[in-house]
Amino acid sequence: MSGWLPEDFEHPTRVALPGTDLHLRPISPADTGIDMVAVMGSQQRLFSIFGPAWGWPPADMTAEEDRADLQRHADEIERHESFNYAVLLADESALVGCVYLDPPEKVGADADISWWVADPWVGTDVEQALDAFVPAWVRQEWPFERPRFIGADLTWADWLALDDLD
Repeated sequence: MSGWLPEDFEHPTRVALPGTDLHLRPISPADTGIDMVAVMGSQQRLFSIFGPAWGWPPADMTAEEDRADLQRHADEIERHESFNYAVLLADESALVGCVYLDPPEKVGADADISWWVADPWVGTDVEQALDAFVPAWVRQEWPFERPRFIGADLTWADWLALDDLD
């Protein structure tokens, strides 16, 4: 993990999603209630995307398991090991999706970036805004030289087929 981010890098703590009333901020265990609604309401589609790589989200995920997962994400953010940003309504009453910034597991990049929106947002202007925003935001605000946008630059199947980092 050493060298993934500069020592003095300060990750964004709140970012407006242009053209919407949404924002991104680091996810926390306090988001379990709204995360469960978004994730489990979109479980089949999300598993079809992330299941082969991460085995997530399981069909029988409990709130306790989700809270533990969100705590793990919060701890990783605190240590600058990995970042999970919740995409939220202005009043934070609902989670619209998530953006992940991870150190690479596969050759060819210095960061693996992926994101999703919950089923009610698929095919909407919000999804299009997020699809346009994430690559630009990462290139402008994050210190990566070769970010890889999984699901945009290449499919998850293509990503899985890449050689693992040693």
